[in-house]
Amino acid sequence: MGSNSNNFSEELIKKLYLIEEVRRCPHCGSDRLIYDPVRGEIICAVCGYVVSEREIDKGPEWRAFDSEEREKRSRTGAPLSRFTPDALATDIDWRSKDSAGRELGLRKKVEMFRLRRWHMRARAQSSLERNLGQAQQELDRLGAQLGLPKRVLDRARDIYRRALESGLVRGRSIESVVAAAVYAACREMKVPRTLDEIARYTRSGRKDVARCYRLLLRETMLRVPLPTPVDFAPRIGSVLKLSAATVRDAIEILKQAQQVGITAGKDPAGLAAAAIYIAALRRGEVRTQKEVARAAQVTEVTVRNRYKELAKKLKIDIPVKKL
Repeated sequence: MGSNSNNFSEELIKKLYLIEEVRRCPHCGSDRLIYDPVRGEIICAVCGYVVSEREIDKGPEWRAFDSEEREKRSRTGAPLSRFTPDALATDIDWRSKDSAGRELGLRKKVEMFRLRRWHMRARAQSSLERNLGQAQQELDRLGAQLGLPKRVLDRARDIYRRALESGLVRGRSIESVVAAAVYAACREMKVPRTLDEIARYTRSGRKDVARCYRLLLRETMLRVPLPTPVDFAPRIGSVLKLSAATVRDAIEILKQAQQVGITAGKDPAGLAAAAIYIAALRRGEVRTQKEVARAAQVTEVTVRNRYKELAKKLKIDIPVKKL
């Protein structure tokens, strides 16, 4: 009885999963078989014998000719992230109407309310998962407003998860710790974002974000490199819509300043703004100090002082702006 059940289960598995074996034509013995997707048949290329018919098409019913079209037509959802691996990808709508647009009865509304409640409980079964869910929403919002790439957000998730497992989030604002994790990820991945810029999109304030950032560095043993002015130059040039040659000149000015040793203790964003301002003047792509300061998120006084210092120490001839 046991052997018969085992044989039956093996055959059932073969039928369910359609295990493909090497087939040969039973008429001529050739292994040159052709699959016709239109008719669903497997035909011998030598004698034309139909080896099998009504084959199951395992591919999609639509066609796509490029990656963008394939992504639009695909109906599968996004993959689950490491941040919320057990989260359900669907939500129950709060509208009190059915698919035909008819109003639900009282009993059905109560039933849907109970289903929503159990759905929320199933999505987060522990305090850790609930905390991660709230942090995920805050991280998505912050990443969208700052325009951060996915790799930075993934690294920020890992940093926040490590902080949560270490007990650093307890007694602190989730928003502050998420902002600190984003700033640490930007520093580590060399994506130019200042602490003031990140704190501007949070309700906690710069002081709380800076405090949480120092706590992350101290307790999680993060190795964050110091920001350099060269990292900020391409971003400022992109905001001001400057040419690539101007940005390259600004980077050369910053490298010379680093060799001389006049960048120590200075704000990297201010130095990058000053170098961009000098390079733009020399290339004829004139931008005002106010425009450069706004693009670099610094003050005009900082740009003015830094560009005068760079011009003096590096002996750069700055052309006079034509009014």
